[in-house]
Amino acid sequence: MIEIFHTPPLNTVQDLGRFGYRRYGIGTAGAMDRLALAAGNRALGNAQDAAGIEFQLFPVTIRFQKDGAIALTGADCAATLDGRALPPWWVMPVQEGQTLKLAAPVRGARSYLAVAGGIDVPEVLGSRSTQMRDGFGGLSGRQLAAGDVLAAGPHAPFRIRDPFGFGIEPPASALEPNLHDWSVDDDVVLRAILASEAPQFDDASLKAFKKASWTITAQSNRMGYRLAGPTLRRPDPTEMRSQAIVQGVVQVPPSGQPIIQLADGNSAGGYPKIAYVLQSDLWRLAQSTPGRMLRFSLVSLDEAARARQQVSQYLNDVARFSSYCRMRVTA
Repeated sequence: MIEIFHTPPLNTVQDLGRFGYRRYGIGTAGAMDRLALAAGNRALGNAQDAAGIEFQLFPVTIRFQKDGAIALTGADCAATLDGRALPPWWVMPVQEGQTLKLAAPVRGARSYLAVAGGIDVPEVLGSRSTQMRDGFGGLSGRQLAAGDVLAAGPHAPFRIRDPFGFGIEPPASALEPNLHDWSVDDDVVLRAILASEAPQFDDASLKAFKKASWTITAQSNRMGYRLAGPTLRRPDPTEMRSQAIVQGVVQVPPSGQPIIQLADGNSAGGYPKIAYVLQSDLWRLAQSTPGRMLRFSLVSLDEAARARQQVSQYLNDVARFSSYCRMRVTA
């Protein structure tokens, strides 16, 4: 269905991730912004974890070899279809021979292309996600390149009621977090829960973690985001044994500058953990570019559970609304 006509490096096939294998040293991979990919899939009637394409470098040009339907979510990449502008967070039919172009993001960092039926590549260890570091999953375990052709999986035929398509409300407007009085409008606010090793840090460091603005540095990628700000210190800097870590954990290396582990992060590490960013908020980080400022908002377990419920409700709302915009085609 899809021919990659032009792409920079690091654009890959991803689904929501590979789970159950961290104890073997295999990370989750998957979309950095899982919510954007899941929303695109739900809008097309796909399984929520169907594979799509994650674009994190631009410009990109794609040609469609067959008629179908697509959802474009995530960053606003000033997309055009045959030269006609497409709004961000848009679902629409495409025809054989049409060309989709994505430019550098106007807002956000990563864009996602979902197709009706999902991208059909082999499952490896229960996932179609590309694990580039280990060379498996996705399309032969590698980044996409010009000339690659990707097929869509089988799906019940449908047509979109409006030939111009329809929009999805983005989570940035549907899922506003509860902001503290000290937040700044331009700051990315990440809700977090303190980790069990947080008491190892001195009072000044804990206060700084909660109150300071942190800068996302250029040393940030799918493995993790490195932050710059106040130095976080432990009075007893005893080296720790490596232990399991998960996506969203905030580790503090000897430099005292935090690292947030992300989609391609390690499965184990020995740096002390000061907090965990809620999975419900990781999409905010995935759409943040180096130089952006962020703050941490500490929440309770109950608040974390409510945030997860809100994300589930958002995706259900996308699916319900989108079902009215699609018409089943019968033979």
